[in-house]
Amino acid sequence: MNPRRSALDWALLAALVAMWGSSFMFIKLGIATVPTSSLVAARLILGALILLAMMYLRGARLPPFGRVWGNYLILALLGNCIPFTAITWGQHGTDSALAGILMAVMPLATMVLAHFFVKGEHMTRPRVIGFLLGFAGIVVLMGPAVFDRISGQSLATLSQLAILLGALCYAGNSVLTRILARGDDALVASAAMLLLASLIALPVALVVDQSWRIAPGNASFWAILWLGVGPTAIATVVYFKLIASAGPTFMSLVNYMSPAVAVFLGVALLGETPGIHAYIALALILLGIAVSQWRSGASRT
Repeated sequence: MNPRRSALDWALLAALVAMWGSSFMFIKLGIATVPTSSLVAARLILGALILLAMMYLRGARLPPFGRVWGNYLILALLGNCIPFTAITWGQHGTDSALAGILMAVMPLATMVLAHFFVKGEHMTRPRVIGFLLGFAGIVVLMGPAVFDRISGQSLATLSQLAILLGALCYAGNSVLTRILARGDDALVASAAMLLLASLIALPVALVVDQSWRIAPGNASFWAILWLGVGPTAIATVVYFKLIASAGPTFMSLVNYMSPAVAVFLGVALLGETPGIHAYIALALILLGIAVSQWRSGASRT
């Protein structure tokens, strides 16, 4: 029942892996001197400006105000404002490598949501087993943080729960995008969504952080610049195109490989040292994703 994936679909998936897998390292660099709300607002505004410029250069225009803007507002909140804030805040108490592993639950959550809301995306026995394996991985990963909470150190637990919230938001957004933005021009929809997200994030940053008083360090400045250009602007367009051509479950496989990218960059460039429980958790989650895709993978050969 699943369509054969084109070479373009796989190329778009690889691009998302590179951009989203590296974003955790750049967020960690950004928050070193820039507060959460300001970092989120900066990357959203930069991404929106880039996409609006691309849209107008192509001769396209934003749609007239109407129901479609309500749809884009929902996607802006669920796909940008809430997860960007939750993940960025969560990385204050979580290494970038662990954040990448936690985000790997997105395809499993997407799979469950798609079962209820996307035609043809039904739960099967392999998908149920895969979900249970992924859930076991989360338990293994968060176990040490839970014990820390019992000892009175709850920041790690709250940070990891915030990142999980971001993953769940992305899962819900990937399904809603297929429903609310189906057939929409990818560039126009992306520009409109980021514009709305920026209009929400900017006043929050000004009130919460007094952003005009912030003096970011060089590493934070360049990290935020890349976050706005790559994982926000370019990745949003790629995301919409991939959702439209291959569906939310296939798109969510970006998290099959991006955790490995996040772990590699965190260890190699940031000097992070994930414990053995993190690698066991990663193996369980990726095994869960692999098992959940077993039937669909066979059907494409």
